[in-house]
Amino acid sequence: MEVVGLISGGKDSCYNLMCAVKDGHKIVALANLHPPKNAESEELDSYMYQSVGADGVELYGKAMDIPLYRKEISGKPKNQNYDYEKTDGDEVEDLYELLVEVKKQHPNLKGVSAGAILSSYQKIRVEDICRRLDLTPICYLWEREQNELLAEMVDSGLDAILIKVAAIGLNEKHLGKTLGEMAPIMKNLQDKFGVHPCGEGGEFESFVRDCPLFKKSIVIDETEIVTHQDDPIAPVFYLRLKKMHLEDK
Repeated sequence: MEVVGLISGGKDSCYNLMCAVKDGHKIVALANLHPPKNAESEELDSYMYQSVGADGVELYGKAMDIPLYRKEISGKPKNQNYDYEKTDGDEVEDLYELLVEVKKQHPNLKGVSAGAILSSYQKIRVEDICRRLDLTPICYLWEREQNELLAEMVDSGLDAILIKVAAIGLNEKHLGKTLGEMAPIMKNLQDKFGVHPCGEGGEFESFVRDCPLFKKSIVIDETEIVTHQDDPIAPVFYLRLKKMHLEDK
């Protein structure tokens, strides 16, 4: 079926697209929610969307040679109940409005690819939007064993680096490291502190520079480390992607 890929710039949304293509689906569009351009920080208090690295997502459409549709996040996580129903001003409605626009441009659209692994909060809300728009949610990563999944991503040719850390045992020195470099570190932290190897507890966020779906790879030329929260136990640092370009593969 024809599918739109919800992308954040991170590994999960990208790998779910790879699984969808492998399963015979056709990715006809990409969709992304991003923080306001004038936001003081790239790190938003969002329960739904990865906001760090949003500037790099602008290159995804050209990298994959697929139309990219983007919308600014204007809502807040107003409805935090387990079950979700339409709530005016909620950030979930930003995604609904974005997918309405995508569906107008792609009338044969049938599915929505989402990289949810463990967050029922996010999955339930994507499912609600899909129900309202008569679309099918596609979540290949849902409840996968995370060490196995992370190893699978690395072996698949997905090239991603950490652009945010927010967990005990992680700090600014881990920013920029690849998934392959981080896999043994995350397994060790899982054994010691119970962290999620794929970052499903918010331990880290990633940015994909290349994968088999890309026609061109993303090269990061310049970054800046931002201290978002100087906590002595679990400090929060992220990489601001200041300059990037595409390269032919």
